[in-house]
Amino acid sequence: MGTATKKTDPHVLPSKSKPPNSDLTNKDSNTTTESKNPNLAQQYGGIHTGSWVSHLPAHWVPYIQLSRLSPPVAISLIYFPHLFGALHAAILLNSTPLALLKTSLSLLLGTIFFSNAAHAWNDLIDSPIDALTSRTKTRPIPRGAITPRAAFLFACSQAVGAAAVLVLLTPRWESTVYYAVPNIMATMYYPFAKRHSHFVQVVLGVCLGWGVLMGASAMGVNPVSINAFPAPYYPAAATTTTGFKFTTWGVGGVDVEVTVVPSVLWLFLASATWSVLYDTIYAHQDLQDDVKNGVKSLAVLFRGATKYLLWGLLCIMGTALVSSGVAGGFSRWSGVIAAGGSSLALGGMIWGVDLTDSGSCWWWFKSGYWLTGLSITSALMGEYFFA
Repeated sequence: MGTATKKTDPHVLPSKSKPPNSDLTNKDSNTTTESKNPNLAQQYGGIHTGSWVSHLPAHWVPYIQLSRLSPPVAISLIYFPHLFGALHAAILLNSTPLALLKTSLSLLLGTIFFSNAAHAWNDLIDSPIDALTSRTKTRPIPRGAITPRAAFLFACSQAVGAAAVLVLLTPRWESTVYYAVPNIMATMYYPFAKRHSHFVQVVLGVCLGWGVLMGASAMGVNPVSINAFPAPYYPAAATTTTGFKFTTWGVGGVDVEVTVVPSVLWLFLASATWSVLYDTIYAHQDLQDDVKNGVKSLAVLFRGATKYLLWGLLCIMGTALVSSGVAGGFSRWSGVIAAGGSSLALGGMIWGVDLTDSGSCWWWFKSGYWLTGLSITSALMGEYFFA
């Protein structure tokens, strides 16, 4: 690709080159300060060609950029909640390591396809906005490297791949598919949410946190189940090995049995809150452009006071992690590692990030999530293997 990157080619932009119109800067904007951040568009802006991407055929590169495969932050952030759910369920069920490994690997493969489809769909819907935003105007669709039709077909192909993995490789796929459908609908709505509400990060948080429910279901724990039986059936309330069961009396002599697993739902809340927190930081990369273009987000809503929001989200997340461990009957040390490690990692992120500097927001987003993800994973693995 040595010669290809020297040409004026919409498919591959050199990693050191400036995006179009990069000389148009605004000293008051955190999204156009080229002097602060000369590689602005490499922040998932569609021109990343470093590392292994540079060795691929030129016509592959735009699809790698479209899918956010380099750096692999996006896939990791989608997969972590799935892994949390699978580990949590394995603890509750005392599953074998082989069953956990098979489920975790199938979830990872499905995550890759799902991530590709979701990002292609997002960029297809967002392409008019991306074209007006300093950081994203060099993404493959706005710069003409991929046509909208090609992006749509790519998204469909990846969605088919995700569905195939779910049905063919995921254990207990029959119950898992019920959790996949709401998440697919929410993911399809997500790029439209920023046009309707400032709480777009909450929508994304639900989409990503939903992976906990998917992972738990794939391992055999149904976080919420509803069944109807002829009355009388069960007493008003009863406990199960993994959750809480209660019965309400319906119309026509039918008892409706609802079983919930509180520890999984608490873990879902923690993961969703984590997503809201880091995506709010990510959204500050484009804050001034979003205000100018009428794009809504929590960054726009709370600008100037966002760190108060972030500290509040951290408190909610820590409380949810502790509650999940207590509800699941986990050891005290797993709670210390999960909640304590996450609080230290995210507390450092909130303290250290400069929300007025796009480069700082990107660095903390790209680098700061690992400690949180590994803290929760380590706590769950420790509980699974040693408790």
